[in-house]
Amino acid sequence: DRSMRVHKTLTLQCYCERCSANSSCTTDGVCFVAIRKSGSRQTTERSMCVHENELIPRDRPFICAPSVKHETGIYPMCCNTDYCNKNPDPSVFPVPTEKTPPLGPVALAAVIAGPVCVLCLLLVLAFYVCHSAGAHHHHHHHRVPNEEDPSMDHPFITVGTTLKDLIYDMTTSGSGSGLPLLVQRTIARTIILQESIGKGRFGEVWRGKWRGEEVAVKIFSSREERSWFREAEIYQTVMLRHENILGFIAITGRGTQLWLVSDYHEHGSLFDYLNRYTVTVEGMIKTVPVHCQRPGPLHMEIVGTQGKPAIAHRDLKSKNILVKKNGTCCIADLGLAVRHDSATDTIDIAPNHRVGTKRYMAPEVLDDSINMKHFESFKRADIYAMGLVFWEIASRCSMGGIHEDYQLPYYDLVVCEQKLRPNIPNRWQSCEALRVMAKIMRECWYANGAARLTALRIKKTLSQLSQQEGIKM
Repeated sequence: DRSMRVHKTLTLQCYCERCSANSSCTTDGVCFVAIRKSGSRQTTERSMCVHENELIPRDRPFICAPSVKHETGIYPMCCNTDYCNKNPDPSVFPVPTEKTPPLGPVALAAVIAGPVCVLCLLLVLAFYVCHSAGAHHHHHHHRVPNEEDPSMDHPFITVGTTLKDLIYDMTTSGSGSGLPLLVQRTIARTIILQESIGKGRFGEVWRGKWRGEEVAVKIFSSREERSWFREAEIYQTVMLRHENILGFIAITGRGTQLWLVSDYHEHGSLFDYLNRYTVTVEGMIKTVPVHCQRPGPLHMEIVGTQGKPAIAHRDLKSKNILVKKNGTCCIADLGLAVRHDSATDTIDIAPNHRVGTKRYMAPEVLDDSINMKHFESFKRADIYAMGLVFWEIASRCSMGGIHEDYQLPYYDLVVCEQKLRPNIPNRWQSCEALRVMAKIMRECWYANGAARLTALRIKKTLSQLSQQEGIKM
């Protein structure tokens, strides 16, 4: 990996084969070129300007980082001298450093006075923009269009291409790193935000549209940059395209906003769904977070060309699980996830000021006795939280019209104290499916993490229950 610090240049000239008659453009950022390498051959795929506000993060811009790890692929490169991207030499890519001559008295006065004048103008402009935006927001029913001038869009996605087409290409390409960053940026630039559908400590979630298709846009607040970067890192370096994990589409930084674009699920979170609806026995079994029902996207390690490590979520709860149209669920919010590489037996925990949700924390997490160097500890804590989610679902299972009102686990307690656990109603014993679910919950809630069920054991039990109830999964 190559780290690159970009020095701002106001009049950088770059080669751009699709820009103007003289095939050049001007930028305050860097010149960009994408090279396709095949053995000893290399061809230029794209040359263009990248503006300074598109360089996210500044010290190591995503767009300048390699997106593949194979001998054959597209390699992006950035540089900051005039026309340095016209005939690139991948082995030698100079980044000149120029010493700034000392300023004279007149120049120094201009440097001081200039920003003051600009600041005054910006304050006036900001007041005008805020006033106009308020009026626009009121008259357009919370519709927030942000589509940019199509002439500024990069022609990486052909007309008629759908998200399904792009995802299929991504999953069959074998690169294992998601959509190319330039394609992700192109998608994000042309999304039209429709309405806000949720808020949290991380920021806000919007329903948006891209070429008529609905997507979810998670907009992180600036103080949650580490969570945004962590999710981006996991999605970009680990091929997490699995039916039981929220489908990732794109990640990008737009000015001060940090975006994560994903599949849109109209039912919303499991928390919202259970507040609105009850479930049947079949619905309960289908709604149970399916990383315990099918080949699990979490905890299970897949070793191969895509190098998928095992992952523990660390913040499993009903608000981080989404309900799909077919009644099954997918897991979202990987901002706290921890990765384990069995080849080196190392655990990757990103530095983050966020902690999980206390209501769902296992006893060993609450009393700080968890072994942070042992990956099994994180898996066991996930299982404890999953048992609480099972309780939420089972509580809304209607038998003969009888069901409990929706409640969060420990609704009458602040946190787990004195080894108390959520109450299991007596009526559950009269229904085989609820009786089995209750048994699973109790074995997920053991104070001793090593005694808890594994995800595989839960999967087998649920599979047997599905067969007994005649439910096709």
